[in-house]
Amino acid sequence: MKFSPGKLVLPLFSALALAFLLIPIVYTFIFSFNDSVKSNIVWVGFTLDNWTNVCQAQGVCEAFGTSIVVGIAATVIATVLGTLLAIALARYRFRGRSAISLMLFLPMATPEVVLGAGLAAQFLSASVPKGLGTIIIAHALFCLSFVVVTVKARVSSLDPALEEAGRDLYGSPTQVFLRVTLPLLLPGITAAALLSFALSFDDFIITRFNNGPVETFPVYVFTAAARGLPAEANVIASAVFIFALVLVIVGQTSSAARRKRLAKLG
Repeated sequence: MKFSPGKLVLPLFSALALAFLLIPIVYTFIFSFNDSVKSNIVWVGFTLDNWTNVCQAQGVCEAFGTSIVVGIAATVIATVLGTLLAIALARYRFRGRSAISLMLFLPMATPEVVLGAGLAAQFLSASVPKGLGTIIIAHALFCLSFVVVTVKARVSSLDPALEEAGRDLYGSPTQVFLRVTLPLLLPGITAAALLSFALSFDDFIITRFNNGPVETFPVYVFTAAARGLPAEANVIASAVFIFALVLVIVGQTSSAARRKRLAKLG
């Protein structure tokens, strides 16, 4: 069989791309065990103290807790409003529907620096002091578009016959929504909520324009990076990555098991 060098291009490119993505994660995980004092740039030695005393670095746990609070609050607001808006856009005809659908894509297409500066200017014009509330509002606004797009796709794929069957069984509109529509929309809503939380927790640019004295975890990392990121911050970043990885594995395993059960029943 004749050897073709061209067959190595795609595997080699894939390996390089994977290495490019994983090297920062591996570096973060390894240096979470570094026995550093002031700077975490040079390897000093192995220790588990960073994992057992995560909060010994000043401000790291407070910043992480702030990011969790902001992420949960922004996710709840964006998910509730975005789900209602997605249902309205997918199911009803009203004046300005096309314009609203178009404008929902603008936050997704607008650079974050422009969006963050615009929101900061609005808060300044309204004399709203920057702090935790302005961060939550800003995050909810830019997460809203992602929720609408995700849930709207799910709404459009629903079979209307299922809701009609509920109405034929004398179910009220509220009962049909709670017992038929909402359970069918739940996978899309859950995906939108997880995406919103990830976007909110990870955001730096919009947060930096609207945080005031409040410091989230990305802002803390950016500020601390100038003098060498504390090993405790690497611990939190590694723990978040491991937690997300476990969630993905559990979700994929559950989906595979569910598909296998359905295949047996079929």
